Amino acid sequence: MVKAIHTKKAPQAIGPYSQAIDTGELVFVSGQIPLNPETMEVVEGDIAAQTNQVMKNLEAILTEAGLTFTNVVKFTIYITNMDDFATINEAYAKFLEEPYPARATVEVSKLPKGVGVEMDVVAKK
Repeated sequence: MVKAIHTKKAPQAIGPYSQAIDTGELVFVSGQIPLNPETMEVVEGDIAAQTNQVMKNLEAILTEAGLTFTNVVKFTIYITNMDDFATINEAYAKFLEEPYPARATVEVSKLPKGVGVEMDVVAKK
């Protein structure tokens, strides 16, 4: 059985997808960009501020699913400038504790709404 996860504490989907899907064993959280969930506007500030908002959005969806970042087994991080890697890493790490999840970081040419970072996660229940 597959169940959609939805919370108003994270940005609403800007396309035909769910914020997350719960498969019973795993929760797949869709890519989150640095949108303020109240205004649906990109947060102001540098890449650290964008990363912080992305992590808050992921956290809100995980919370709705009854999970935390400790349940996350895999992150995928998409960035538009690999020069931002260290700054993103620093902001990202503030939300996590060991053992850290597996991760991939990929530089891409563009992201929705011109943001610099997007992340998705897979979490185990």
